[in-house]
Amino acid sequence: MSIFKFLVSKSFVKQLVLAIVAIAVLCFIMLKWLNVSTNHGNFETVPELTGKSIHVAEIELSENNLKMEIQDSANYNPNYPKFSVIEQEPVSGTQVKKNRKIYLTLNPSGYRKIVVPDLKERTFRQAKPTLEALGFKVGKLSYEDNIAEDMVLRMTYKGKTLQPNDKLAKTSVIDLVLGNGNRP
Repeated sequence: MSIFKFLVSKSFVKQLVLAIVAIAVLCFIMLKWLNVSTNHGNFETVPELTGKSIHVAEIELSENNLKMEIQDSANYNPNYPKFSVIEQEPVSGTQVKKNRKIYLTLNPSGYRKIVVPDLKERTFRQAKPTLEALGFKVGKLSYEDNIAEDMVLRMTYKGKTLQPNDKLAKTSVIDLVLGNGNRP
């Protein structure tokens, strides 16, 4: 029997039709199963959580069949309450599947503590940018008799003299005591 005769024979055509029908039925069953198992077309809307406490965010997410995943806290933002949500991913209004994780970034309880550098016997011109680069603010400048004009004699925070390696919160205001150029 030649190949051409085999390809047009009743048994081959019958087997080919049966294979095509079997594949079509299998594909139909698989697509229906995927629609049911993946909740195709069923979405939850992500609520607006920014500025809300973690407890309120947890309640809102559970009401919307979503899960909460807390990421590491970011830098302190004074515009939001402590331990409140400052960022969320995905953003509010996004359509997501049921039980999707919503990633939240929380506002820490305050600015992080930074080591105060040793600026004693440095000029004010060197000390100011160093403090500002670290996130501190230069407060009141006072002068004492010392031959070195504008040299940092000591640094104070709320009236207390700072020692090298003390830690203060970022944005703390540090007062400087400088030399005035006069002999004591």
